[in-house]
Amino acid sequence: MSLRQYEYALAVAEAGSVTAAAELLHVAQPSLSQQIRSLERELGVKLFARTPSGLVPTVVGRAFLREAEVAVSASRRARATARAGADDLVGELVVAAQLGFGTRQLPGALGALRRRFPRLEVTVFEEPSSAELDRLCRQGVLDLTLMAACERSPSNAHRLGGEEFVVVLGAGHRLLAADRVELRDLAGEPWVRFDRDSALDAVLLEVLRNNELAPATAARVSQTATAVRWAAQGLGVTLVPASAVPHGHEHLVRPVLPAVSQPVIAVVRQDPGPAETALLELLRQESWSGTAPFAQAS
Repeated sequence: MSLRQYEYALAVAEAGSVTAAAELLHVAQPSLSQQIRSLERELGVKLFARTPSGLVPTVVGRAFLREAEVAVSASRRARATARAGADDLVGELVVAAQLGFGTRQLPGALGALRRRFPRLEVTVFEEPSSAELDRLCRQGVLDLTLMAACERSPSNAHRLGGEEFVVVLGAGHRLLAADRVELRDLAGEPWVRFDRDSALDAVLLEVLRNNELAPATAARVSQTATAVRWAAQGLGVTLVPASAVPHGHEHLVRPVLPAVSQPVIAVVRQDPGPAETALLELLRQESWSGTAPFAQAS
């Protein structure tokens, strides 16, 4: 087995077909097919099953691909470290952010990082589940993770600051007249909530229960921007980190009483390289404390 075969298998899983994977990798389709068959023979298992919608990993294939991703990521980091110079850092940096956290701060830090190291390739994705982020961190797939602190946070996590949560109200809502909204005044309001396994939905549920409010659900969404936009249209109210409020909706946002906030941490992989170290320092320089200024009701 070789790392190239691992990369081929990961590409087939992502693309859903050998033809599409070969195009992505710029290799001949027969060669790619042969490499996959050779890998399956050596492993003694079938990695992919053919379905009407394309090739999908088998149960054993999914388990293999998770470990293959760890191996490929480690190989890329090793190459990047070996080729890194003081002013010419190259390679790939994989960053994950817990959904809704660092929405305002992370883009600025990554932009500064790319200006400093223009040849660095950065891959960023949002993950709603804190449990999944924890699993990926422990597997070594991620170079840097931005997330809310929790009981399972590693001891070497770097505290960046806090994310204050705010309520988003519909246009014309009676509570927009207040500078801050008391949570008890939201009794009877329907809520725009998040997916059931989302860390944001867990925060909302805890807040509602602590304030003896019923979690009446108007809708469930997967993205913070969608929750804000739906709340703005009067479908229900929602609770999101202040930095996740998209531009143009600030006038519909109010801090809450009692205040709701969560500490934000950065988890960096073991033995971090210069890219991870530089990004961590840039994130420290971003503003994390307090709430962004919101337009008050006129």
